[in-house]
Amino acid sequence: MENVHILAQRVSTRGDFLPFDTEQFVNTSADPIYKLVEQLQTTLHVDELLTVFAEHAQRIIKLSGLQFHSSLGVAQMYESDNQFTPYKFDLELNEEHLGQLVYYCQYQLSDSIRAKLCRLHSALLYPLRNALTYNRVLKLATKDALTGLNNRSQFTDNLAQRIERGRRLQSKFSLMLLDLDNFKQVNDVHGHSTGDDVLKRFSDILKLSVRSTDTVYRFGGDEFAIIIDDPEFTTNKVIAERIMHAVRTCHILSTYNVTTSIGFTLSNTQDCENSIFSRTDKGLYRAKADGRNCARTI
Repeated sequence: MENVHILAQRVSTRGDFLPFDTEQFVNTSADPIYKLVEQLQTTLHVDELLTVFAEHAQRIIKLSGLQFHSSLGVAQMYESDNQFTPYKFDLELNEEHLGQLVYYCQYQLSDSIRAKLCRLHSALLYPLRNALTYNRVLKLATKDALTGLNNRSQFTDNLAQRIERGRRLQSKFSLMLLDLDNFKQVNDVHGHSTGDDVLKRFSDILKLSVRSTDTVYRFGGDEFAIIIDDPEFTTNKVIAERIMHAVRTCHILSTYNVTTSIGFTLSNTQDCENSIFSRTDKGLYRAKADGRNCARTI
């Protein structure tokens, strides 16, 4: 895992930490850009950075939305309204391209407005790079290296959070466990490289079979889980049938006679992590006992 280097220097007169190349901002604490630099250093969450930055940018333009596009995806300010004209600015730091900042505004940006925004960007660069570095490392810690899915550690955290939210809001969700039938023989007969191809293809199927509100995880081996943000059994059945149909019609999986067995259950207000997992696991074993290539619930 790469190291996280937070780029900062000490300002001896205050004992504070400010980004490099911000000497132009430290002449007075009344300087609005100096205040912006201080506020931006309070978070490593890109959405929060954009929200703080947007409050200052709105003194220059009447923006409706603000996004940042990078290799990590798209982040945006809270309650961003992106229906108006986009105005794009590439952000670079020491010849490193960080990404693209996109303002949404119903009014055209003049050259003088653009120049003011570019000066404001100089306060954003180092806090933004720190946040991107932090989130890249965090992603490495919570993602499965082979498939790109969330890993078991992330599943444990997310399941506990979802159970707590269910208790607080009196809302239900579903848990689904899946594994691959006949997967061991793929590794034994055709080798682990082919097994990896099967796992990656199955992971793609799972990602395409769920909604944006659902989250897919790989535990390791051929074991997977999905947290489904829906209190209805019919949703589980639809997702399970969609997955099994995609597996049956997938060339690489059908070539090696690989199918999937699925267990699922609904949460209840008395659930803890162990109880809901155990109940779902029993559904998976029931699917195995009933001949595999099917979905069962407890």
